[in-house]
Amino acid sequence: MTEQRDPAPAPAGPLVPAPAATALPDPPASGRHRRRSYRDRLTAPLPGVRALARLAREAGALRPGTEARRDVPLLPCEPAPLPPAGPGVLAVTWAGHASWVLRVGGLTVLTDPVWSHRILGTPPRVTPVGVPWASLPPVDAVVISHNHYDHLDAPTLRRLPRTTPVLVPAGLGRWFRRRRFTRVHELDWWQGREVGGVRFDFVPAHHWSRRGLFDTCRTLWGGWVLTDQQGRKVHFAGDTGYGHWFTEIGRRHPGIDLTLMPIGAYAPRWWLRDVHCDPEEAVAACADLGARRMAPMHWATFLLSAEPVLEPLARVRAAWARTGRPREDLWDLPVGGSRALPL
Repeated sequence: MTEQRDPAPAPAGPLVPAPAATALPDPPASGRHRRRSYRDRLTAPLPGVRALARLAREAGALRPGTEARRDVPLLPCEPAPLPPAGPGVLAVTWAGHASWVLRVGGLTVLTDPVWSHRILGTPPRVTPVGVPWASLPPVDAVVISHNHYDHLDAPTLRRLPRTTPVLVPAGLGRWFRRRRFTRVHELDWWQGREVGGVRFDFVPAHHWSRRGLFDTCRTLWGGWVLTDQQGRKVHFAGDTGYGHWFTEIGRRHPGIDLTLMPIGAYAPRWWLRDVHCDPEEAVAACADLGARRMAPMHWATFLLSAEPVLEPLARVRAAWARTGRPREDLWDLPVGGSRALPL
């Protein structure tokens, strides 16, 4: 088979690093990243032999049992076409899991788009996709948090024109270029680009990456801060545990209007604490960010862990209430639900 060259990305806004990150090397300015490993970015060591042995012994406890699953029909789900949104509106629609449709600065942006019913190594969806693919307007950009299959779904991405701008973590650009995407913007932590007048900044998360047997931490992971022309900011946390990076993100990106924060896939804690927030940690992370509002995600879609299916919602509402923050600033949307920032 003839080797194909990676096509060069189409022009976009300049690659602009933010101020140098504490204890992190300066990222390359080329937009292509050739590091063989990002293990030095891990917040906690990956599980060792003892943890894997315990996982094997307790494998049956890593998915909801019959009792925990009985409330699946009660999961909040209201699939619907996107509501109208004018060019000055900043609106979000939850498609399920970590997939959002963002209307920001006149752009339509997808986060970690997964429209598949079933993905490799994951139980099938328990709720339908919140937004029919056919009802989407033209997609102006896609952001990816990391390469796990429930966040990087090849069948969904094949539905997009190959000229769609995609913003991806360092090391992941090659995956897209091999699939003939021509506007691939590959960023390290604290780097940013402008696309269509909207600023996209890649920020840290407490997670890891792997897609095959031999590529652990070969690509980076993280979240995104999107800033529109009016200075309004949305933080998409991607997939993350709780930790110190939220305070640093808030310091570098003050005035976040909304954070899209994961609240599910947290039980058992001994296995998932380092990589997935529980609901109380998600609320704490929102405070650390200095974000005014929070929209929960990463629950009610794929049953990835052992907690009862409605527990994340109950716990996040209780944790939010304990802070004394306004109830209307917790955007606990159903799958398919939409909300817009006030003008």
